[in-house]
Amino acid sequence: MALPPSGTTDEAFLREVDEEYRRDQMLGVWKRYGRVIIGAIVVGLLALAGWLFWQNHTTGMAGQRGEEYDAALQLLQQSQVGQALPALDKVAQGKNDGYAALARISEGNLMLERNDAKGAVAKFAAVVNDQSVAQPYRDLALVRQTAAEFDALKPEVVIQRLGTLANPDSPWFGTAGEMVAAAYLKSGNRAAAGKLFAQIAQGGDTVPESIRQRAVQLAGVLGVDATVQSKEAKVQ
Repeated sequence: MALPPSGTTDEAFLREVDEEYRRDQMLGVWKRYGRVIIGAIVVGLLALAGWLFWQNHTTGMAGQRGEEYDAALQLLQQSQVGQALPALDKVAQGKNDGYAALARISEGNLMLERNDAKGAVAKFAAVVNDQSVAQPYRDLALVRQTAAEFDALKPEVVIQRLGTLANPDSPWFGTAGEMVAAAYLKSGNRAAAGKLFAQIAQGGDTVPESIRQRAVQLAGVLGVDATVQSKEAKVQ
């Protein structure tokens, strides 16, 4: 380790060493968990898509289109992608309702699995920009689109897109919050990232446990002790 510059106090030098150590810790944790975070977002959003479909089904929106969408999902579960794609496309081309939106999102997910990121983003964006689609579906598509584009987007774009969804009152807080916090990290705003990770750690039952655990670790690396607060929030 190099000696401190002439005129630098021991306290200042130790502070520099401590900051460098924390920076190395943060980078190490992000390299270790970055892909896990994105993977968890994908799994969580797919589960949410299924939940939205079930909500539609139970509120009386089921019918021929609902049955067609359900049949397409069953084909996917059976790994019959060749038959599932045209089935989904048929639903997606129909009336602009929840089923059409979920079909387009499902098509985008399949395209991502086939490494067609450009095609997937186009599907998600089509839902986001469709004013006739209910807001929950558009929000889902926006989070999914941002996750697919995350590595290529500037941090400020991610923050602007998901800022309203990355708050404790939003059902998208866990997934959107992680991406916004990661964007803060990429932009060098450690304070904002640490604060948001701490909020996610205290998200309670509205945020999956796996996300809260990662948030506690990342907040700690950034100098924010969210462990106690997270436990208290869980007890409550």
